[in-house]
Amino acid sequence: MQADLFYRSTCILAEGPCWHSRRRSLWWTDIEGKSLYEFPWPDGPVRPRPVPRRVSLLVAAADGRLLLGMQGGLALYDPDTEAQTFLCALEPGQPAQRTNDGGCDGTGRIWVGTMDRGCRPGAGSLYAVGADLIPRPVLRGLTIPNGIAWSADQARMYFIDTPTRCVRSYRYDPADGSLADEQVAVRIDPALGAPDGMCLDEEGMLWIALWGGSAVGRFHPQSGTLLDRIHLPVPHVSSCAFAGDDLDQLVITTAREHLDAAALRRYPLSGSLFTARPGVRGRPVAPFQPEKINSV
Repeated sequence: MQADLFYRSTCILAEGPCWHSRRRSLWWTDIEGKSLYEFPWPDGPVRPRPVPRRVSLLVAAADGRLLLGMQGGLALYDPDTEAQTFLCALEPGQPAQRTNDGGCDGTGRIWVGTMDRGCRPGAGSLYAVGADLIPRPVLRGLTIPNGIAWSADQARMYFIDTPTRCVRSYRYDPADGSLADEQVAVRIDPALGAPDGMCLDEEGMLWIALWGGSAVGRFHPQSGTLLDRIHLPVPHVSSCAFAGDDLDQLVITTAREHLDAAALRRYPLSGSLFTARPGVRGRPVAPFQPEKINSV
């Protein structure tokens, strides 16, 4: 299957695609370009929005705002006024660290990874942030914490630390966010690229962006089998998310980062967004619920 060009851009590191059902718009971020983008569905036009910090994670909030995972912490962002409300700090006083991927579980708990900007091995962590807004480290010693997703029944959590080239599966307790029974669900052959962002479809299969592999792969989380692949005309595929009113389009972000001039001439669409209709729908992603913050 081939992906179609959705929006031509020169994002350095496009990431974090997020379908905001309340606003009927698609959002994404250029981490290194310090910009957010909104595409009102289905015709646009795209609205670029500069931000002062590197934003890596976007989660739609139930009240219409967006939760941002950004260098230094979490904040709520009002798309209408562009005002930010800072919620909590993450690894303050460590300018070499930034946030990376993350997500929201079915209870509204936020999970966000941190990493060294130079990808120093073992410098990353995965935090869980509940209604009390206290970041709690759950996994340490990571390098590039990336895709995260939960099964429909919230019984399993899937998580990627990119250099390990695998998806790990954990038994998940949504009551307290605890993890147990760590297993390797999927091993990515180096010939396919490195696993980056990830989402689940309505059949429970994992869609994984393959950095350096010019593709997004669909994998079975029990057998680890590669079931399908969407090919792109660029090498660095960073993330993917289902979008649209019916969640029937897979939107895919890409990057120009680490490509020299010769590579950019060969792959001029690097940094653009692509889309495909894979014949299966996505699952609605749980929104962040700001109202729970004051209920503690």
